[in-house]
Amino acid sequence: MTIKFGLIGGGVMGESLLSRLIAREIYHPSEVIVSEPQLVRQAFLKQKYDVSVTTDNSLVFSQAQEVVFLAVKPQVFSAIAQELAEMILVSGHSPLVISILAGVSLSQLEAAFPQLPVIRAMPNTPATVGAGMTAMCLGAYTHPQHQKLAQQIFSAVGEVVEVSESLMDAVTGLSGSGPAYVAILVEALADGGVAAGLPRSIANQLALQTVLGTSKLLQDSRMHPAELKDRVTSPGGTTIAGVAKLEQAGFRSALIEAVKAAALRSQELGK
Repeated sequence: MTIKFGLIGGGVMGESLLSRLIAREIYHPSEVIVSEPQLVRQAFLKQKYDVSVTTDNSLVFSQAQEVVFLAVKPQVFSAIAQELAEMILVSGHSPLVISILAGVSLSQLEAAFPQLPVIRAMPNTPATVGAGMTAMCLGAYTHPQHQKLAQQIFSAVGEVVEVSESLMDAVTGLSGSGPAYVAILVEALADGGVAAGLPRSIANQLALQTVLGTSKLLQDSRMHPAELKDRVTSPGGTTIAGVAKLEQAGFRSALIEAVKAAALRSQELGK
């Protein structure tokens, strides 16, 4: 069968995407080629997913007819771009190039892949369990079919939104870094439970399921978070006493400032 999907970088995020694309039959294993420098990792991917593997990034680009997906560290982007430069000129085909390299702009991607359709995307770590949030922005040479294809690919690992590139740093600050904030929230809730007398294992379970269940309730009901908060807080009750302490401690403003700080740092790293 024709190779349709080429993955450059077989790390955690690359494998997460690969596993979902194959499980959902968006691509058959025989339609996929993966470039990965570590031989042990190559063997693992070959055995688990029955895909073609190589250490040659140029081979991936020359064979993949639909998509070349970049899932490597941003620091090696320049080296890969130089490696592929000659192949791009002589290959004669125009796959969609999708990059999840943090801080690598559309202008950098389009300089490396001249006149090719390019999409820059920012998924987050819950993508590894199929519950990710991906934001993407489109390059100058993309068309509706490229947008649709990228939507299909990222929908395999969660939800997708399209934004302008000027908002990608804000995306990084919110959904990119956000899993760390939520993890701290879960940990702190559990610590509070232990402080109030609960065994650690039960406190952890209560905290995790409370966050998970509340997120699902908000998502399924489309209820505004403030409305849900008001429904839980009865006059003079336990919840409003806790909410008052959160407000006193600046909980809300701390999260806002965390997102802003992460967005600013993303902006600095991209320069």
